[in-house]
Amino acid sequence: MAKHAPADDLLFKALADPSRRTLLDRLHVHDGQTLGQLCEELDMSRQGVTQHLAVLEAANLVATLRSGREKLHFLNPVPLQRIYERWIAKFEKPRLNALAHLKRKLEK
Repeated sequence: MAKHAPADDLLFKALADPSRRTLLDRLHVHDGQTLGQLCEELDMSRQGVTQHLAVLEAANLVATLRSGREKLHFLNPVPLQRIYERWIAKFEKPRLNALAHLKRKLEK
């Protein structure tokens, strides 16, 4: 059995929680938000959001930058691209090739 990197475990753990996926969605829509901005419209305590952000940072899905007294949070899509390349693309490629082949046959 092939070994996987501990970073993969952190990544899948981070993505497993719906609250963390919501935070990633919010950063996708508007990158560079403060903790206060991320807490808006969420039914979650500030401490809860902070804990979820810590998991996302450990998985390298969120990067932070201090700007004066504020800490800005940014989405890092690189680990998601790695998941796509390793776990999704290789499974969808044969199916897409088959559909393209079928399309060419039907068009003849």
